[in-house]
Amino acid sequence: MTKVVGIRFRNVGKIYYFDPKDYEIKGSDHVIVETARGVEYGRVVLEPREVPDTDVVHPLKEVLRVATAEDDMREEQNRKKEKEAFKICQKKIREHKLEMKLIDAEYTFDNNKVLFYFTADGRIDFRQLVKDLASVFKTRIELRQIGVRDETKILGGIGICGRCLCCHTYLSEFAPVSIKMAKEQNLSLNQTKISGVCGRLMCCLKNEQETYEELNKRLPGVGDTVTLPDGLNGTVHSVNVLRQRVKVIVEINDEKEIQEYPVTELKFRPRKKKVKVSEQEMKELKKLEDKGGESKLNE
Repeated sequence: MTKVVGIRFRNVGKIYYFDPKDYEIKGSDHVIVETARGVEYGRVVLEPREVPDTDVVHPLKEVLRVATAEDDMREEQNRKKEKEAFKICQKKIREHKLEMKLIDAEYTFDNNKVLFYFTADGRIDFRQLVKDLASVFKTRIELRQIGVRDETKILGGIGICGRCLCCHTYLSEFAPVSIKMAKEQNLSLNQTKISGVCGRLMCCLKNEQETYEELNKRLPGVGDTVTLPDGLNGTVHSVNVLRQRVKVIVEINDEKEIQEYPVTELKFRPRKKKVKVSEQEMKELKKLEDKGGESKLNE
């Protein structure tokens, strides 16, 4: 077991483990640590605790100190300097006529580096821009291209549910989301209904996926033949996954009618449901699919 403390550097960023040493550290305290980017100011989100050695990447870096009032003041000044740096970088981008959208500017705590996050459709030659920025700020400059999901995570917004975006409020890491998840949940494959503010499939599709998979295992597939309580056979017309009810087409006296039954009253051969997506649906929605992966914000 290894003693660690969990620290975040952004409001909803990843949690990184550090060695707390002998400091008395409490939740929500601010600390100064050394990272690959240099000295950083972070917030404690997990108080010192023991975790398995397999959960820790060695060597574990140490907490340099608990943040003092001077550190807090310096961090506040950095946040103000970032706003000015953002404006300057935007001006330089216009001067160089680069096809890139500036998203955020960030100073490291020791002012050893200024990072600028941007989005662009393709590769951008910003070598001359970096030289101009270095001559203005007199420090190391790093321009980092991020994806649309990271852009939305930084900027925030309101989802179609009417609440603040999950990625901006509590979702620390993006999970892979696929078209088959929407299909499994019987959602309309309408781009405007299943895509988020970022233009990719909504992250919340992942939240209920396991529940839908479990519930779908108990249901017959549309078009399957089932045996009704009175012994007649029928063809499945549709299913209500959450209510676990099935609508069945039954032929009575040469007339077809639709009757609804709880799935527990029907007899059918259980089978592993396979979600099928047509080629046309795949073609139209492929651009919405995002495989997730590692965020580039805190690398």
